[in-house]
Amino acid sequence: MIKKKIVNFIKKETVLSIAALLALFSMFLVMPDIQYFDYIDTRVLAILFSLMVVMSGFGELGVFEKIGTDLLRKTKNVRQLEFVLIFLCFFCSMLITNDVSLLTFVPFALLTLKMADKENEMIFVVVMQTIAANLGSMFTPIGNPQNLYLYSLTGMPLGTFLWHMFPYTLVSAILLAILIFLRKAGKEKTDFIYTGKSERKENLRYKLVVYIILLFLSLLTVARILPYELCFLIILGTVWIMDKKILKSVDYCLLFTFVCFFIFIGNMERIPAVNDLLKEIVTGHEVAAGVISSQVVSNVPAALLLSGFTSEYEKLLFGVNFGGLGTMIASMASLISYKLFVNTIPKKKQTYFLNFTGYNLLFLMILLVFYLLGYKF
Repeated sequence: MIKKKIVNFIKKETVLSIAALLALFSMFLVMPDIQYFDYIDTRVLAILFSLMVVMSGFGELGVFEKIGTDLLRKTKNVRQLEFVLIFLCFFCSMLITNDVSLLTFVPFALLTLKMADKENEMIFVVVMQTIAANLGSMFTPIGNPQNLYLYSLTGMPLGTFLWHMFPYTLVSAILLAILIFLRKAGKEKTDFIYTGKSERKENLRYKLVVYIILLFLSLLTVARILPYELCFLIILGTVWIMDKKILKSVDYCLLFTFVCFFIFIGNMERIPAVNDLLKEIVTGHEVAAGVISSQVVSNVPAALLLSGFTSEYEKLLFGVNFGGLGTMIASMASLISYKLFVNTIPKKKQTYFLNFTGYNLLFLMILLVFYLLGYKF
């Protein structure tokens, strides 16, 4: 029974398991000492925890579902329906992260398309939602974990970060819009009648106000206006008193994954031969290294691993964000939408995989070309 639980945990949390093994292995090379405390970026962990708590609170209140429902009621044809479903992921991921966006809107899209009798559009919509979430999230420091980490590492102003990512976010939005408008089924009429759960518990308005305030505090912390320690304590204390069960929905495995990678990177940096070799490989090739390594280990671990061996964090930022495109595991968020789709329509998983890979490679190549042209000029 215990063995089965361990195997299931490893299958479910493969990245954490690998990170833990790497950390453990590195501890035999560099024995634990007081310098280990310097490895851990507590600011990133505190902000990541705070954001996950706040977003879980919003999700529990059905805020995102309500926004999507109100927008969909105004759609008149398939093109508008797809536009809303896809761009909900694109814009919401900038604030609520790419994985939360997909967890919220992919099931919503599958239900909506089924009710509208447009099941044949499901593969395109879910694939585009996945790409939209991964690319929309690259615009802000809180859009995904690797952005939050690298933003904290660089120390760059918020405006500078947004300015760096804006051109690629804009290109991504234009590409998504073009693909939607090229769809032949776009002009078909559709009537949207939402029959999902609309009832909400009583006395939730005050909770919504509280979570909005907590989100504002989190954003102030990201912008380095409010100390992260204070923000963490306020959010933890408030949610503990008001809505304790929300704390159970936090992805603690992701937090522990960060800790394990911090330990592994810190130890590798203290081994001169390994440190020099990895710096030689990564330095000057940050974008390529970010894209390639993301295809194998996904972009969050890639950002954590590569950041220890280069000072060109801005280039690495582009590499790991572009690297979220490509293979199914390039971004762990992509696996979320894949599992949600396959659970709904298992017979079409191969078709989904082929469409996913094709569209992802298309977006990846276009963004890389755009980056290279921009870099030259």
